[in-house]
Amino acid sequence: MAKPAILAIDDDPEVLQAVSRDLRQQYGDRFRVVRANSGLAALDTIRQLQLKHEAIALFLVDQRMPNMGGVEFLEQARTMVPDAKRVLLTAYADTDAAIQSINSARLDYYLLKPWDPPEERLYPVLDDLLDDWFAKFRPPFQGIRVVGDRWSPMSHQVKDFLARNQVPYQWLDMEQAPEAATLVGYAESSTKPQLPLVLLPDGTQLVQPSNLAIAEKIGLKTQAERPFYDLAIVGGGPAGLAAAVYGASEGLSTVLIEREAPGGQAGSSSRIENYLGFPVGLSGSDLARRAVTQARRFGVEILTPQEVTHVHLQDPYRVLHMADGSDISCHALLVATGVSYRWLNVPGAQALTGAGVYYGAAMTEAIACSGEDVYLVGGANSAGQAAMHFAKYARKVIMLVRGESLSASMSQYLIDQIAATDNIQVCTGCSVVEVKGDEHLEAIAIAHKSTNHIEVVPARSLFIFIGASPKTDWLDGIVERDDPGFILTGTDLMRDGKPPRGWSLDRPPFLLESSVPGIFAAGDVRHGSVKRVASGVGEGAIAVQFIHRYLSNV
Repeated sequence: MAKPAILAIDDDPEVLQAVSRDLRQQYGDRFRVVRANSGLAALDTIRQLQLKHEAIALFLVDQRMPNMGGVEFLEQARTMVPDAKRVLLTAYADTDAAIQSINSARLDYYLLKPWDPPEERLYPVLDDLLDDWFAKFRPPFQGIRVVGDRWSPMSHQVKDFLARNQVPYQWLDMEQAPEAATLVGYAESSTKPQLPLVLLPDGTQLVQPSNLAIAEKIGLKTQAERPFYDLAIVGGGPAGLAAAVYGASEGLSTVLIEREAPGGQAGSSSRIENYLGFPVGLSGSDLARRAVTQARRFGVEILTPQEVTHVHLQDPYRVLHMADGSDISCHALLVATGVSYRWLNVPGAQALTGAGVYYGAAMTEAIACSGEDVYLVGGANSAGQAAMHFAKYARKVIMLVRGESLSASMSQYLIDQIAATDNIQVCTGCSVVEVKGDEHLEAIAIAHKSTNHIEVVPARSLFIFIGASPKTDWLDGIVERDDPGFILTGTDLMRDGKPPRGWSLDRPPFLLESSVPGIFAAGDVRHGSVKRVASGVGEGAIAVQFIHRYLSNV
């Protein structure tokens, strides 16, 4: 944590230097002494310190300064930093002004110049004031702050990116946090605020930043260190992370490329209770954090956010082309991109995405829904885990399930937990047919299958957890896929005992190998996979064994 500041203000350079010297000598171990040569400069310093979220403990200011006297400065500073102690340096002739300022500027003390010796005439006074300040001091949050609007899609994007990459941040809503508008005013010269505003601890200000811009500022790696790797893994979910750990631990130079955040869809899960070895369960973010730490310990390079746009074959190499124009070559490629939630294809949903309509995002938006009714669409495990998480904050959680029951797609342990939670309501045979609202979600229309009745209910938050859609367009024309886009592997490629068209090797494809030798698939992106975290981890580990066999003949 940065040391709290003592701000010394005087227009006389010699006096300012002398008082700063005495302050550093006595308090430099606990406080940072900051100087300003005028009241106006000091006000600007306050703004900069507050943008960095650094505390100010005390103002020591001279009364006689041009343009803005000490009392006038303290009157303005009090509104900006009300908890800081205020001390005025005065000449004997200014004592009347000092006494009057006790009320107007809420002055804590005034000192006559000169203050020599400081051991007798300065330090005892300041010691008492600083001890009193420290007794009430609560250290400020020392991380990234995001100032934004709850209904802004860009604000949601920033929050979701930071949360999924496990970067601590403080959210300041323009409508609820008193300091939010002040910080925006300090940071911007324009009259219309440009949100979201991201404030970094070093004072850097990012206005409406992209995920890539944030990543570069907070130290995430977006560029590969070398042009070639034994193994490149696209996708950082459980399958990709498991393959990275096993590949690197067995001596393969390994790079993992993740479009959003390590952990994938599983990483955003609020609770996973059926993962082997964790009897009380763990969150998806905990699982992702542990796996990322393990992978990095073995030397895996993790690039995020980074995206592969297409692949071309240059035997024996597979060349990955990135969204930023860079290329990475590898001997073996593992596709572990998982699946994404399917879009809710009803009127109004697309326009309000990020402004009340969200895909996943339970960990990001749950606190904002405190005391409200929350609607969830979906009946699989991801929806059930989200419902249990939202139930901790929301007044009521209403699950809208198209099917007749949860048992067809949800684990029994989750069904039992939902049934035992008083503020979760399950509406089976229900589907959203329209989303309503201008600038943010205001209502949803729900169709009840059993009665053919459409009910319109007020709503502020709708979370979508439906289906599984693979994002494999970047492999179009390279590997064989089924109609929805899942990658065909192993025996699914064999037709009448023959390998796929264009297969160039004498052997048939390995179990997790695609229609192109050296390109493998694992986890939810693979045709016929079991959509569970443990199976994804298992496939990632198994894939590495086949990759070794492939590499032994390259």
